Amino acid sequence: MRRYLAVGLDSYLCLLTVGLLVRSCLGSGGTGRAVALLVVQLVALSFANQVLLTMAVRASAGKLIMGVRVIRLPDAGRPGFRLLVLRWLYGLLWLPRQPWRRFGDRAAAGGPERPPGHRSEEPEDLAGVRQVRRSDLRSYRAAVQGRTG
Repeated sequence: MRRYLAVGLDSYLCLLTVGLLVRSCLGSGGTGRAVALLVVQLVALSFANQVLLTMAVRASAGKLIMGVRVIRLPDAGRPGFRLLVLRWLYGLLWLPRQPWRRFGDRAAAGGPERPPGHRSEEPEDLAGVRQVRRSDLRSYRAAVQGRTG
C-alpha cells in the first residue's frame, strides 16, 4: 500500500508544482504553446523526481515521505542512472496504457482474461529495480553484515 501512496504523492506533487508554474506559461502567446510548455515542465519535473532525486537519495519525494526506498536487484545496491531512466520511461510510456489494454482484452474475449486470484506472469520489478520499505532495507543490511562480519 505504501508504494501506491508514494506514487500518488509523487503525481500530486508534480502536478501541484506544474500548476504553480502555469502563470509563466499563460503569457507565452497562445494556448498551444502554453500546453506544450506545461507538458515539457511536467516531463522535466517527473524526470528530476524519479531519476535524479532517486539517484541522490534512493527515493523520489513521495517515496521519501512514505518511507520507501528503491534498490537494485539482486544485491540491494544503489541503482544506476541507466536503470533509473529505463524504469522512468517504462512508467511514463507503458504503464498508463495498461488499463486500456486490459479493458480491450476483456471486451474482445467476452470476460476476464484469467481466473480470479491468479497472479500475472508479468515481472513486478521494473528494469531490475525494486521498491522496499526503509526499515526492511536496514534489517536486510544488518543481517548481511552479521553473516559476513
